[in-house]
Amino acid sequence: MVDFFQNTLDGLMVGSSYSLLALGFTLIFGVMRRLNLSYGPSLTLGIFTGTFLFLNFQAGLLLVGLATVLGAVAAGIYVERICFWAVRERAALASMVSSFAIWMQLEEVITLVFPERTYAFPALIQADLIELGPFFLRAEQLLMFAIALGLMVALMLLLGRTRFGLALRSVALDPDASRYMGIDIGAIAFKATVLAMVIGGLGGFLIAATDQQITPLFGLWATLKGLIAMMLGGMGSIPGAIVGGLFLGVLEIQSQWYLGTQYKDLAAYGVLFAFLVFRPGGIYGHHIAGRELASQRRV
Repeated sequence: MVDFFQNTLDGLMVGSSYSLLALGFTLIFGVMRRLNLSYGPSLTLGIFTGTFLFLNFQAGLLLVGLATVLGAVAAGIYVERICFWAVRERAALASMVSSFAIWMQLEEVITLVFPERTYAFPALIQADLIELGPFFLRAEQLLMFAIALGLMVALMLLLGRTRFGLALRSVALDPDASRYMGIDIGAIAFKATVLAMVIGGLGGFLIAATDQQITPLFGLWATLKGLIAMMLGGMGSIPGAIVGGLFLGVLEIQSQWYLGTQYKDLAAYGVLFAFLVFRPGGIYGHHIAGRELASQRRV
């Protein structure tokens, strides 16, 4: 049982980073009902912006973190202007395909500028393992978990206690009604994209600083983990993104321990397939679908 609980703790630490990635996907999908497939590569561009400052100018951790977030936001705005703002509102498939094309573009730029397999990244902290009875935790992972939890709470408060959050939730629930109420859909979508990139940029920075390295293939990994976590939790659900990311982290660590490293990803895809067959709305998605169906019946 000690191994099981240790793996669960490790999974929650890792899953917190997945939750941050899933939150970015959820914000964009919840407002615009479109998938941004270039989300991961956009974060990668931001991380390598910080990496460039670290390798060439020996920049400190805070400056690297700021550069990472600003680089991710700039890349996200670029994608939003080309793939979502420029593509007509109902053309969800066209915008998704165009975001995939931008994914290839961003990844090619990163590979050309940074051709090596891995690059060093400044450490989040330098500390020994934390011992809690029979359990052990990495200090940097615990700090990442605490920061991720704080970001999630701040996001929930922003969405639930501010006018911007009310407008964002209104647009996500019913864009047409929101437009009739005078809400600028385009402005809300733009702000949601910026917010998603800030959260994703912070998440990418925490992941890279915890691993102390970054690879140009980070974009593919971040896209897969973020999408799987969002789909497990429920597309369009903020609590679902958080729970889905934590669940995915625990699932992967437990599978790696009991089945072997080669089965870690296979277990995640298998559970995702089971969810798509037996509970396609995800953990929280059925609540959203039920609410939308009830509103349609009232109309």
